[in-house]
Amino acid sequence: MMGLIAEFKTFIVKGNAIDLAVGIIIGAAFGATVTSLVADVMMPPLGYLMGGVDFANKNIQLAPALKAGDTHPLYRWTVAKDIPATVISYGKFINAMIALLIQGFCVFLIVKAINKLKRKEAVAPSTPPAPTTEEKLLTEIRDLLAARP
Repeated sequence: MMGLIAEFKTFIVKGNAIDLAVGIIIGAAFGATVTSLVADVMMPPLGYLMGGVDFANKNIQLAPALKAGDTHPLYRWTVAKDIPATVISYGKFINAMIALLIQGFCVFLIVKAINKLKRKEAVAPSTPPAPTTEEKLLTEIRDLLAARP
């Protein structure tokens, strides 16, 4: 049992687990921010430009709502409790697709910026490593042999 606890402690303290947790938290905050950007900032002007169209309310009604006591149109029985209308909310799907495109584009820009920074690091000239003692000795031997007649 102690081995399991020690192994768990090692796992949780590793950078990968902590990095993953931080990534999930940042990702959730980023998602909420983009959702607000789409719903609260982008969709109202887009709806205004399209003549007051609000995608979130766009749907196709498959069956009407039924009140308690109504007769169900398919099964011909009396409905015991209220049943909401059956709808396909394609407007919410359009909003989700717009949010996906914006999030994808933002992630693309972030990855592009990170890759650009990495390339700058890779292009920077690095000083060659100092020769080891063995390499120095081999160089001296080579030079001595070359100096012989």
